[in-house]
Amino acid sequence: MSELLEGVKDLVRRALDEDAVEADVTTQSLVGASETGAGAFLVKAGGVLAGLPVAEAVFHTVDPSVAFQARAADGQRVRRRHVAATVEGPLVSLLAGERVALNFLQRLSGIATLTARYVRAVRGTGAEILDTRKTTPGLRRLEKYAVRMGGGRNHRMDLSDAVLIKDNHLAAIRAQGLTIKDAVWRARSQAPPGITVEVEVTSVDETREAVDAGVDVVLLDNMGLDAMRRAVLAARGKARTEASGGITLSTVRAVAETGVDFISVGALTHSAKALDISLEIEGHTEGMAA
Repeated sequence: MSELLEGVKDLVRRALDEDAVEADVTTQSLVGASETGAGAFLVKAGGVLAGLPVAEAVFHTVDPSVAFQARAADGQRVRRRHVAATVEGPLVSLLAGERVALNFLQRLSGIATLTARYVRAVRGTGAEILDTRKTTPGLRRLEKYAVRMGGGRNHRMDLSDAVLIKDNHLAAIRAQGLTIKDAVWRARSQAPPGITVEVEVTSVDETREAVDAGVDVVLLDNMGLDAMRRAVLAARGKARTEASGGITLSTVRAVAETGVDFISVGALTHSAKALDISLEIEGHTEGMAA
């Protein structure tokens, strides 16, 4: 959990500033500073939760006196009408933090939910679902955390994590009259010792070339299933294989059954639909506990 909260305070503060919570003309016009209330985060569609600690951080940033109680856990599958968390405190603070807390919770839960669907679709094949760097700027650590909550694995967190020689790198290399083998040799000699080296290929012949060059992983980009099977056989015992490119929930099982080790899906973070969650708030009437 500590890696999730690393840097979250600044991110939450920026999100609250973006929403101008301290200049909420609606709430300030209608709600007295002494009024209290309570609210429940109500799940309105089944899915997998992620981001409850971030929602809590939002309210505690708005007002440390707000009591936030998680009623579920990140990574938990929930059904419609499940109460994920409750909040209680000054009504102005609950209303100020509502939208930002929901933005984080809905977005991250949507990613976790979509990831869980992909993971479930390949169950029993041995293939693992990976994310990509196609993340919302500034939200990468949170979105990749949500992928893990959905049962997926993170690919590179950033450009320093591994060598991934993609098509544009190869175009630059080939313009110099060099080959995949030359690119791998350069990477091995220049990058930190022991770092993973992966090469993107588009054919079985390129797969063989990459394997002969000594790569750790071969990225099979936009290959047909038959070519993918042959590429997996060419790499077996020598390098791991990763499938990528336009893979959907309807095709991911067939891709997994080719024998690839990994399947990377950019849609996990760039196209996940937010999970429908609402915050139902009620003000306390006189005589009720604050």
